[in-house]
Amino acid sequence: MPRSAEIVTSPETSEPAATQPEGYAYAQLGNPDVTDSAILAQESALAISYNGISHAVMMVSPSAVEDFITGFSLTSAVVDSIDDIYDIRLRYLGAAINADVEISSRAFWAMKQQRRQLAGTSGCGLCGVEALEQALPQLNVLAKAELPAAAHLDGLRERINAVQDLARRSGALHAALYVDGSGEIRTCREDIGRHNALDKLIGALVRESHDVRQGFAVVTSRCSLELIHKAVRAGIGNLVSLSAPTALTVQWARRHNLNLIHLPHHSAPRVYSPAPSAREE
Repeated sequence: MPRSAEIVTSPETSEPAATQPEGYAYAQLGNPDVTDSAILAQESALAISYNGISHAVMMVSPSAVEDFITGFSLTSAVVDSIDDIYDIRLRYLGAAINADVEISSRAFWAMKQQRRQLAGTSGCGLCGVEALEQALPQLNVLAKAELPAAAHLDGLRERINAVQDLARRSGALHAALYVDGSGEIRTCREDIGRHNALDKLIGALVRESHDVRQGFAVVTSRCSLELIHKAVRAGIGNLVSLSAPTALTVQWARRHNLNLIHLPHHSAPRVYSPAPSAREE
């Protein structure tokens, strides 16, 4: 059985991020005097190394990390049983977590013999990335873009359902869409992976020479940090998410001048980035 993990915190962080829930201010789109705050899910980049060899980096919720590492080690066939895991050491570094996992010599030898890069991205985040710098990269700050008119989000969920052709037939698909400066849906791309759907949309916008600083992109999935990376790298000015963003997502959107809007089911759109002027970070 693995020994209890040693949790090591950086000088800047007195305790793991999972124990520090925080409310984020937002203003209503089209009515900026109406503000409130909401608690957002936490998100961290987790880097896993086995016996000193970097194996993977992925975005995770920073709770029950030891449980996740144990399950990941078993289901990805790094170890055959929990008895092969000798120790798990966690180091919290702001929005990142380093996990040093000590496994048996037999399991380590087998891992080195069969080790391969995990292909592509998965639903949980960045798999096969071997450096935290790639999970939390340096990105260019965007020029500030104008927020879309609130009226352009009226009935947006229903309009999205009407153009999701594949989802109507098969279900279980995420969508990414482009709404132009007049509020019309111009492009929709669908995929079983939320990252893939946004990649497809960005590719279509580039090939069709759309001005991505006008209008806005929409993702129907949870808006996690990887989607912020893609939007900023593509130069998109406004990103609308149908699910609530994570706390780290809001921080990065504000830092890089990406306008980030959440469209709840039954209330007005919430502008998380830029921050309400009276309560900017």
